[in-house]
Amino acid sequence: MKTLQSTPRRDGFRMPGEFEPHRGCWMIWPQRPDNWRFGAKPAQEAFTEVAKAISRFEPVTMCVDRQQYDNARQMLPENIRVVEMSNNDAWMRDCGPTFVTNGKEIRGVDWSFNAWGGLVDGLYFPWDEDDRVAGKVCDLERADRYRLRDFVLEGGSIHVDGQGTLIVTEECLLSPGRNPQLNREQIESVLREYLNVDRIIWLPKGIYQDETNGHVDNLLQFAGPGHVLLAWTQDRADPQYEICQEALSILEKERDAKGRPFTITKLLLPANVRITKEESRGVDRVEGTLPRQAGDRLAASYANFYIANGGVVFPLFNDPNDEKAKEVLEKAFPGREVVGVYAREILLGGGNIHCITQQQPLVSQG
Repeated sequence: MKTLQSTPRRDGFRMPGEFEPHRGCWMIWPQRPDNWRFGAKPAQEAFTEVAKAISRFEPVTMCVDRQQYDNARQMLPENIRVVEMSNNDAWMRDCGPTFVTNGKEIRGVDWSFNAWGGLVDGLYFPWDEDDRVAGKVCDLERADRYRLRDFVLEGGSIHVDGQGTLIVTEECLLSPGRNPQLNREQIESVLREYLNVDRIIWLPKGIYQDETNGHVDNLLQFAGPGHVLLAWTQDRADPQYEICQEALSILEKERDAKGRPFTITKLLLPANVRITKEESRGVDRVEGTLPRQAGDRLAASYANFYIANGGVVFPLFNDPNDEKAKEVLEKAFPGREVVGVYAREILLGGGNIHCITQQQPLVSQG
């Protein structure tokens, strides 16, 4: 692995859309007891089900800390590759590399990671092992990397269509815990260079009380160029209602990098999901980690699904809208099998289905 001094834009590399062909998927195994209840055992079962579902469509690699390696290897089926890798927590989409391609090879963008806000409002400390994950993944894949030591970004805070369009939220990218030394225009300049995009659309906020400061991956997802699925609520009393209305209003007026208006499909949110007393008691209390308090509202959303080769894996919450979400996804992704995985245990740790795609070295430029 070489650390390159240029940028993907200068080198002719771009970030593909998640709906484009993948070489594989990367995940991280949960284990920390101050984030996952009962020593992460229920979460490990949930992550196993997610990995199994994705592995039906493409290769999956699970990164596991040394203490959990034997346990993970025995819980996961043989077709899932398990590699030993130090980490602080289980959010590969956020701390892993952003893969870019020129149609012939892949490279990784290794952003700085500070646990969603560092010492301002980060979710745990330390985060140094997570910050090394992207470089290690690139090294294992023999992919050269672009390393940004002074620019904080998580993979869940960006969504692209692979054709020059990027969607982000102001709530996240302009938060004081990320890059307070940069203004909006300077942040845009970095994103244009390292994702090779031409059109950046800023939405005000993400999902209500999302502890990642409103990641866009919980609010919407591209189904393809010009088509987005937007998390939605019809409950006017819910604070999320105004957030969804504002996002819809902006997207209806915007155009993508190719000048196309957006087709917007609404994806109803599940009813409010809150932490129970039993769930809260199962989490260790440790200074420096965001506590899990009974009654806290969780940022449950069907929009945080994973697009695999030939499939879509999405979270289930035992909610009446589970089946409606499946119907919407099946219509949005004809030709792909839509598979639901019960995700409450993952949501309790702060997220939904959290993986990164490793793009094929040969993909259509569109």
